[in-house]
Amino acid sequence: MMKPLIISIKLSWSKSSLMIFLFSFLMLGDHSRARITLPEGVTVPAVIAFGDSIVDQGANNNLKTVVKANFPPYGQDFPDQMPTGRFTNNKTPADLIAEELGIKEILPAYLDPSLNDKEYLTGVSFASGGSGYDPQTPKIVDVLSFDDQLKQFKEYIEKLKGMVGEEKTQFILENSLFLVVAGSDDLANTYFTIGIRKLEYDVPSYAGLMASSASNFLQDIYKLGARRIAVFGAPPIGCVPSQRTLGGGGLRACAEEYNQAAQIYNSKLQPETQYLNSTLAQSRIVYIDIYTPLLAIIQNPLQYGIEVVDRGCCGTGNIEVAILCNKLLPTCPDDSKYLFWDSYHPTNKGYTILVNEVLGKYVGDFF
Repeated sequence: MMKPLIISIKLSWSKSSLMIFLFSFLMLGDHSRARITLPEGVTVPAVIAFGDSIVDQGANNNLKTVVKANFPPYGQDFPDQMPTGRFTNNKTPADLIAEELGIKEILPAYLDPSLNDKEYLTGVSFASGGSGYDPQTPKIVDVLSFDDQLKQFKEYIEKLKGMVGEEKTQFILENSLFLVVAGSDDLANTYFTIGIRKLEYDVPSYAGLMASSASNFLQDIYKLGARRIAVFGAPPIGCVPSQRTLGGGGLRACAEEYNQAAQIYNSKLQPETQYLNSTLAQSRIVYIDIYTPLLAIIQNPLQYGIEVVDRGCCGTGNIEVAILCNKLLPTCPDDSKYLFWDSYHPTNKGYTILVNEVLGKYVGDFF
């Protein structure tokens, strides 16, 4: 368990800010379950996620796409062993972050047909597995683009206003933690595996396209009220099991070309987020380095209580993902020893290690 983070801050209370705080306490919860100690007087009313399958909570379930995970063995360790559309055996980083902040244990998908309206107050995910910053990426697999997710976010804002009014909606948006997680599918699928962009772009120029698109999206959600935004960089995608199989040769080594592309993209995304953070008033736009901690686990797994990092728990673990990882295939006897659940997505154990590291390093940057 991550040690509590204690950060002190001085606040002066006006009558209006006190009323807003009371609203957050009564309507959004007192965060008494939080595993992280937030600064005095600070609240995080909701977690709101955008992006791809890492934080897809079930948005793809009713889409006509092969990029789905609403069937066994996905979700085998989720409450009631329920496959919800999450691309892992249990919870996603969005769930784990919401839980660490004491908001709620499960972050639902905005498109969940059984969603209770009260869930809007504490956050939802708009993310869609297979999506990316390149507009071509979601088109390839018929999933929700960032434009689609932005449109749904606007709908969500209107629903919030209908529930609690304009001022309280603004408070929720300005104080919530936004997660933006994408880029892996652009590089792994659109650029390297399918290759439809290789004729137009070399890696640096394609990385520039991705970073520019990410920047535009961040500015869009800022204009709609988002202030605390966590922007995740690309992981070492060449070390993901499926990419080892596709690009790592006969020994399935990490595909270094893919990793180098991820690093080039990250080198463009990080300064862009820093620029936005310095120019957009009252923003806390924070670049999250996921490349370094994930590579550290891959290179030194036993240090983290992990034994298997080169294949997933589902089937052979070399290529199975989405519909290729299904109930007809066996799973490993103990998924807590595996970094990856299928050939592309981490296990709950892997996600928990990464979330603890990320929160431990970056949580103070949002306040």
